[in-house]
Amino acid sequence: MNEQDFQAKLAELMKQIENLPPSERAPLERLAQETRERHERMKKTVGELQESLDYLRLSVKYLVFDLEATRRENDYLRKLIETRSSQDESQDQE
Repeated sequence: MNEQDFQAKLAELMKQIENLPPSERAPLERLAQETRERHERMKKTVGELQESLDYLRLSVKYLVFDLEATRRENDYLRKLIETRSSQDESQDQE
């Protein structure tokens, strides 16, 4: 059920509650209001959760980028060390 359907059903329920005798109306109006409030809190919580997931996805992307950059740097430094080592060995042999 999407948001629009929920609001339509709740409005329909509220109209039906208005037709009840006052003694029966009060408890049902209270329950309907609590339902509306819970639904709003749930929407807010889901929104916050979505924001947290978006932030987590972005953080993971940055971490993967950083990891890849670190690997490239390590490869470069290893090659540099190997090149210098081979140059030092060739100079020692002379």
